Amino acid sequence: MTTRPRIEHVYQNHHMDSTRWKWFTPRDDDIVIATSYKAGTTFTQTIVGNMLFPQGLPAPITEFSPWLDARDEPLELVLGALEAQQQRRVIKTHLPLDGLPYYDNVKYICVSRDPRDVFMSLLNHWANYTPEALAYANMVPGRVGDPFPEFVDDTKATWRAWMTKRWFEWEEDGYPYWSHLRHALTYWQFRHLPNIMMLHFNDLLADLDSEMRRIAAYLQIDVPAEYWADVVRRCRFEEVKKDPEKVVGNMDAGFKGGAQTFIHKGTNGRWRGVLDDEDLALYERAMAKLPSDYAHWLANGAGAR
Repeated sequence: MTTRPRIEHVYQNHHMDSTRWKWFTPRDDDIVIATSYKAGTTFTQTIVGNMLFPQGLPAPITEFSPWLDARDEPLELVLGALEAQQQRRVIKTHLPLDGLPYYDNVKYICVSRDPRDVFMSLLNHWANYTPEALAYANMVPGRVGDPFPEFVDDTKATWRAWMTKRWFEWEEDGYPYWSHLRHALTYWQFRHLPNIMMLHFNDLLADLDSEMRRIAAYLQIDVPAEYWADVVRRCRFEEVKKDPEKVVGNMDAGFKGGAQTFIHKGTNGRWRGVLDDEDLALYERAMAKLPSDYAHWLANGAGAR
């Protein structure tokens, strides 16, 4: 293992293009929130956003915390909007660390989740793409590789493909997206660095207040004591679900049911009774290929004993 992260792969497909980061100019206090998908991206953006704006978000997080590697927004518009921001910036990425530039002056938060819970959330996500969103993913010029496939309502077949079929040749799972199992490992291997933080969905659900204090300390954000309780309240799932457009903006063009569909359940364990013994055997075999300490963390979080 190298002592410093470096780019080893170019990630280009129907959803993302890692080369867009070549034109990004970091600032000393930038924050990068990195997840595979459906693992706590919006949750963490909401947390960090409310810490930076303790009296309330000035706009939906999708407006001031863009997904830089996403292909669906013109790069010059995304970079221009980031350059115009005067406050501390929060950038979203779905790239593994081996496809993302590493800057000493940037704080990285890698968020992950039990693969079985990610899969259940992914089913809702993929199944509810609008025809327009699917067409847009495949028709934006510059797509590399095959088109993104339409969802087929077959949970068992979808699980098998997701666990055993790859999109990128250097991965082993994740079809038709990219590997969830491997994503956080690329950060885990460098968790000793002072500007890389590992965050787990389970720990956020178990003790949101404590995890938010840990995040605030890491990012060196001093939230006034009189605002803290309200900041935590605004980050809880049930509060976000009351008015999801306030947090993520209008999602009608991308998802059937809009923001209410995008902000779905926010719970764990829904895979029980859905994945059978054969399905779980695939999961166990895949997890056994990972470093044991990382596999335990990926499935349980840091709070599990």
